This record gives sequence, C-alpha cells and structure tokens, in this order.
Amino acid sequence: MTAKRAGGARGAKKETVKPLISHARIQKRIREMGRQIRKDFPDEPILLLGVLKGAVPFLADLARQIPGEVTFDFIAVSSYGKEAHSSGQVKLNKDLDSSIEGKTVLVVEDILDTGLTLQYLLRILQQRRPKHLRIAVLLDKVDRRTANVHADYVGFAIPNEFVVGFGLDYAERYRNLPHVGVLNFPSTDGAK
Repeated sequence: MTAKRAGGARGAKKETVKPLISHARIQKRIREMGRQIRKDFPDEPILLLGVLKGAVPFLADLARQIPGEVTFDFIAVSSYGKEAHSSGQVKLNKDLDSSIEGKTVLVVEDILDTGLTLQYLLRILQQRRPKHLRIAVLLDKVDRRTANVHADYVGFAIPNEFVVGFGLDYAERYRNLPHVGVLNFPSTDGAK
C-alpha cells in the first residue's frame, strides 16, 4: 500500500506500508486471548477499558471472543500527537464514564512500547480500587520499553518498527487497515 505523505504535493514521494501481521493471524490470536481471559476469570463480569482511539478495533473483536458478561468503557490519553515518536508526556484527554471500584478491569491497548502511557494509566486506575486490574495489548514492542510495565495478555511481540493498521495510526491515518504493517517513510537524503 502506498499513500501520499501528509501535506505532500502531487508527485511527492509516498509512504509505504509493508504487511507485518495479516488480518487472519490477528483474528486467530484474538480468539485465543478471549478464551484465556475467560479461563482466568470464569464467572466474573469483565469491564474492557479501551484506550482511545487505537484500541477500538482490537477491543471490539476481543469483546466478541470473551464469553459471558462483558461491558465497555473508554479512556483517552495522548503522548504522540502527530509525531512518529512519543513525546514522553502523557495527558488524560477523556476520563471514564463510571466507577471501576470492585470490578474486574481489563485495560485494552493497541500497542505497548515505552510503557509510559500504561504506567500513567495504571497509577490512576489503581487508585480507584478495582477488584482486578489486568492489561491486554495487541502488540508488544519490548525493545522500546523504558517503564516497568508488562501486559498480562499479548497478541504479538513485534520488532522496533513504526507500525500502523488495525487501529494504529500515523497522524490519524491508516487506522482502518485490516492488518498491521510497517510504515516506511521516503528517504530524505535526496535518494530516489
């Protein structure tokens, strides 16, 4: 897949997306994760807490694979903005709609890389006294970790590449891809 660079002019070099994880592999792994989550919490209602916006496709598919009572809530934080690298500053943009006290909460995130976003969220959420607080991530970029955060449920460990698709974006683009791919930027050194 190719796409014009954000703000690029006609004839400008294009970004490319190289497929990394197919839609079929993602769906198979999500089914496995759903079974494991329900096995770990066989009789409990589970609140899936989606981290907007990237986690929405993953949360929707995961919810359908967890038998029993499942509810949703959403929280929004930002650390990337329109950049390809995290700013390191995490900001809460949207809080939860209801209390999580005494509930089994599964934070659903598209990707765990530096861990700073999840570290920030866990600190906030633990203060709200959930019964259980677990993390499910579609992608785990272990090589980028700077915070001591580990997911309880991981879809795929991936290399340190900038990935898009299945909810992950670059400047709000590519979220709708049904697969995960590596985003390659045109060379800026004058090479073609």
